[in-house]
Amino acid sequence: MLSMSMQKGRYLCLAIVVVCFLVHGCGKGQYKTKENRIVRKMLVTGYDAGKKSTGWKRKWSLFFLPPVYAYGPNEGKRKEVGITSDGTKAKKGTIAADITRYPYGTKMYVPGYGWGEVHDIGSAIKGEHIDLFFPSEKDAKAWGKKNLDVIILLRE
Repeated sequence: MLSMSMQKGRYLCLAIVVVCFLVHGCGKGQYKTKENRIVRKMLVTGYDAGKKSTGWKRKWSLFFLPPVYAYGPNEGKRKEVGITSDGTKAKKGTIAADITRYPYGTKMYVPGYGWGEVHDIGSAIKGEHIDLFFPSEKDAKAWGKKNLDVIILLRE
């Protein structure tokens, strides 16, 4: 016969196990997404939120007006500086890519830069060419142009 304290100990252990299962997602219908890891040789360049990298200019008149697109199909329209094409704020880890090949949200590992995610596009970014966001023009220029083996996580 088990003593009363041993029975309480068993119930306590059982309660802890049940709580652990519930906290870690068992029974919540969560599942892991499958991802294919591929490696591709890509041209990797850098960009920043400045005028030269993102194609905007100040619109001058009698009053100081906000930045506008300097060229392209949106020429003259208002530009939100530092905001990517999918509407997120550009930061380290933001990647501009050809979204016909690498849709928004595609994760990539770039040697020397780290992990990033596709949130932007660019007029010169086509095919196996990606552009990495840097906080300053100096950092983007220091990166330069590199041909690298990039690890890409594609969702199935």
